Amino acid sequence: MQVRMLAHWPRQIRRKRKSTTTVFFHHSEPRTPSPLPPPPTTLTHTTTFFVCHDAFSGSQTRSPEGSNCFHKVKPALSNNYATLREIEGRLKSIKNIEKITNTMKIVASTKLARAGRAMAESRVYGETSNKVFKNAETKPTEGGKTLIVVNSSDKGLCGSIHSGLTKAVRRKLIENPNADIVIIGEKSKAQLGRSSAKNIVLSFANIGKDIPTFAEAQTVADKIFQLEKSYDNIEVVYNAFKSAISYEPETINTYSEDAIMASANISTFEVEDEQLANLREFALANTIYWALTEGHACENSARRNAMDNASKNAGDMINRFQILFNRTRQAVITGELVEIITGAAASAE
Repeated sequence: MQVRMLAHWPRQIRRKRKSTTTVFFHHSEPRTPSPLPPPPTTLTHTTTFFVCHDAFSGSQTRSPEGSNCFHKVKPALSNNYATLREIEGRLKSIKNIEKITNTMKIVASTKLARAGRAMAESRVYGETSNKVFKNAETKPTEGGKTLIVVNSSDKGLCGSIHSGLTKAVRRKLIENPNADIVIIGEKSKAQLGRSSAKNIVLSFANIGKDIPTFAEAQTVADKIFQLEKSYDNIEVVYNAFKSAISYEPETINTYSEDAIMASANISTFEVEDEQLANLREFALANTIYWALTEGHACENSARRNAMDNASKNAGDMINRFQILFNRTRQAVITGELVEIITGAAASAE
């Protein structure tokens, strides 16, 4: 016996869009009636379904006859800023960033003036100290153990001065892969630690946050001389201040006691043998102090330039988004006016 039954499904709230198509078919499946006692024979029923084809997503759903077929339509995603609130929020964030970069530019400009005065003073002592070894014609010991002292800083947002210094040190390591490294500053330590971690024997942090002092340079020199190894050649690598927009990595050599004694014109200077160790230590501390002050001036100059460029870029972005905001607002106002006029015209008819 065939029994035609219709499934009673709850009425749906959302109705099917006009773009969908409906196909009618019959589906038969066995069923055992409940809760009545099972009859001796199994009844089958025929249920009528409607197949709803979603023209937007391509999916198909089944709903029983008599119910309203529906589908869900996801909102289209857009990569542009379609609403006034989103554009306004983006404008606000860019303006806040511009304020920060302008403030950092002013701070860097103030620090640069002080750093320039300290650099000029230390340069006099450094050049005078190196002139002694230049006139004595002191030369590095060939084949001796070499130590590279890298003068960087702990702070970023100052362009490529740290990466340029790191590249110069890597070129030296290619020529002398057995050289040891002493790093002042966390930036160069992080960069060199990825490629030359085995060469790093000592590192310093929190040096040169403000204007570098000779006491800090003397502390670094003392720690270097307390290392287990003795070095014949010590090379101090730093950023030399050429102009407000130009900085180049340079190297200053300091020499061992044997190299000083072997100088061709050392006899022109009244230096006793007992004072050679003190002369070497003072020359290293003086060179590190000169390198720290030059690097500090380069860092503040580069940070000022970087913040100036960031502020200009933020201003350009603000102008572009302001134009986009005005156009979007005008489009919204025009759309509302069209709706009002259309509704008024329809009501008049």
